Amino acid sequence: MKRRAFSSLCGVALFAALGFTNSAISQTYPDKPIKLIVPFPPGGGTDIVGRVLADQLAKQTGWKVVVENKPGAGGTIGLDAAAKSKADGYTVVLGQNSNMAIAPSLMSALPYDPIKDFTPITLVTASPLAITVGANSPFKTLADLVAAAKKNPGSLLFASPGNATVAHLTGEYFKKVAGVSYKHVPYKGTSQALPDVISGRASFYIASLESSKGPVKSGQLRPLAVTSSKRHPLWPDVPTVSESGFPDFQAGTWWGIAVPADTPNQVVARLDSEFEKVLKTPAVVERLGSLVPLGQGPFSRELAADRKKWAGVIEAAGIKKN
Repeated sequence: MKRRAFSSLCGVALFAALGFTNSAISQTYPDKPIKLIVPFPPGGGTDIVGRVLADQLAKQTGWKVVVENKPGAGGTIGLDAAAKSKADGYTVVLGQNSNMAIAPSLMSALPYDPIKDFTPITLVTASPLAITVGANSPFKTLADLVAAAKKNPGSLLFASPGNATVAHLTGEYFKKVAGVSYKHVPYKGTSQALPDVISGRASFYIASLESSKGPVKSGQLRPLAVTSSKRHPLWPDVPTVSESGFPDFQAGTWWGIAVPADTPNQVVARLDSEFEKVLKTPAVVERLGSLVPLGQGPFSRELAADRKKWAGVIEAAGIKKN
């Protein structure tokens, strides 16, 4: 009896100590810079979103927030770095459905588990994708591109921001739906792909609307279609893929803030609260432009739904794991 009572007292003491530690952490957090890992190079859609969030978070809280770009392998290098970081709230990462929902079905040696190794903080925003070509491309419509792909199977080069990205999978999905053949050329991000798309060395490009809108506005790219269910307000004259002869075709990307698993609950709650405020700030709404801030809490549901959807696309297309 004495031993059992002693064990119970130890358990109570342990929980009390843990509670005190978490409370102490929440009161002093943060006492050093917070690192926001962006798993793509500067200049692309993910980088744009990450820097808008980091800038507003710093202004709002007085915290020092440092953006660190860790590109490569469709964003999985940056996610792996975040997963292996200390779970203390000083490393956060801007993940996407590409490297969190799709990568597990495409990469046999994925160095992290998107569900076990991360705690989702909040869903940031979502975007349809754009199918674009260089301004001097002979393709004026999506029908032109499809006709060329059918006439010369395998001759067109499809550029994406990287293997295992939602853009890559959308290209594979469209290939099957349209009944055509073309070659995929993965890049490390938008800034690396654009020169080849603009020059015509790559036949067409699929990426988020956010990363495509600048080159389209400057006249370097021509949009052929968007992958949303309805035309996007940014480009009201650009048809959807569905309108272009492929009914019910729809795809998109989303971004979410996450931290390494086992990050203290109080820190997770603090980050969630601050990022929710960030996403409601008029300045952020304005700076995100075509993207609508969501701030709907943890993106666990979106992660599960997209894993199922894209795993089905991968299986139907006969794509093997790398």
